[in-house]
Amino acid sequence: MVNSEQRRRQLAREKFERQQQRRAEIRRGARRRNAIIASALAVVLAAAGGAYAIAGLTDDNGEKDVAQDSPSAPPSPTESKPAGPKMTIDAKAKYTMTLKTNQGGIGIAMDAAKTPETVNSFKSLADKKFFDGTKCHRLTTENIFVLQCGDPKGDGTGGPGYTIADENLDALGKPAADGAVTYPAGSVAMANTGQPNSGGSQFFLVWKDTKLPPSYTPFGTMDAEGLKTVKAVAAGGVTGETKGDGAPKKTVTIEKGTVDKT
Repeated sequence: MVNSEQRRRQLAREKFERQQQRRAEIRRGARRRNAIIASALAVVLAAAGGAYAIAGLTDDNGEKDVAQDSPSAPPSPTESKPAGPKMTIDAKAKYTMTLKTNQGGIGIAMDAAKTPETVNSFKSLADKKFFDGTKCHRLTTENIFVLQCGDPKGDGTGGPGYTIADENLDALGKPAADGAVTYPAGSVAMANTGQPNSGGSQFFLVWKDTKLPPSYTPFGTMDAEGLKTVKAVAAGGVTGETKGDGAPKKTVTIEKGTVDKT
């Protein structure tokens, strides 16, 4: 029989998962609308002149229009997903992701032997300056204690245009009777849509021990400075009407993100 505190934590976790699922539904809806609009536009352009319909997909240099591959429209789980980046890291090595933010530095130790696809993806994205100038869009301060980052759109719906496999899910031990494990303060894990293997570029920084289902890839650990930085942001609270869950009052901008072999 669960007590009131366990029930409260369970409800918080369920709320967290519902929000992740709603964000996934928003992305799928946007994808479907874009596909319908694109199909209709193609028909109109083809009727007016097929050459324009084809030429309109290239820029002045004949290169593919990058807007078509915008990370603001990740593929639906029912559609074919673009493959993640080619494996280029040393899968037996350790790496450090360094986030220079306007609130302070955050260093994250990563072990490629445990999460090779995740580390490889972050290395690839960081090398392309994907995280530079992005904001950490979500802070939770009740029951679940995380700062979520990595969205190029800054609203929880963006990603890199591909997904990566879940990894290392048994690292935090066997789930308790309520189905949860503890993500300890300082740990860093992948956000997802609530579906298996749906991680992209969004991740969360745990600033206080947090119980969640073991379905979020734990791939890193913050250094002391980083944990101190995130705790200071959390102390500032959240904006909006939703108590304990919203954008941080202390805006966090990742000015530069790098990943290096240690």
